[in-house]
Amino acid sequence: MTTTAPQYDLQSLSLRLQELTDRVELTELCDRYVRHLDKDRASDAWLGSVFTQDARLTFPMGEFRGMEGLTAFQKMARTTFERTHHVSSNYDIRVDGDRALITAHLMAVHVRRREEPGSHFTIGGHYEAEAVRTDEGWRIRTFDFDLVWNAGDPPAGKI
Repeated sequence: MTTTAPQYDLQSLSLRLQELTDRVELTELCDRYVRHLDKDRASDAWLGSVFTQDARLTFPMGEFRGMEGLTAFQKMARTTFERTHHVSSNYDIRVDGDRALITAHLMAVHVRRREEPGSHFTIGGHYEAEAVRTDEGWRIRTFDFDLVWNAGDPPAGKI
């Protein structure tokens, strides 16, 4: 049995290429976020490469707005846990021009003390993010995390 590849004209190929490029860039944006959470914990310099200036993040422990709020959230995470390991996957990306909605799964292990990696707080859930295309590339404007499960000892009063 032979199959015939779909026929595309130049305009439809260009649109398809833009769609695929956007999806790759948005996946890289989500991956960059969780990689920075784990590898660049000592600095907040990376926040502008992931978020818009007016970003809003919502987690079970609260809402954080703008770069000042994101910096406070990062400080809280750094002072509560010495190490983290985040995994984001199963991306569903819906692009509409210069705006995109991303839903994905997220799991994270939070280790309070480096010397005791077996004692940790682990979470799993889903997130929905709105990203916008900026002059510097795609950035996350909103990020809403829905906690599905957790195990271990959460920070006091945080979950």
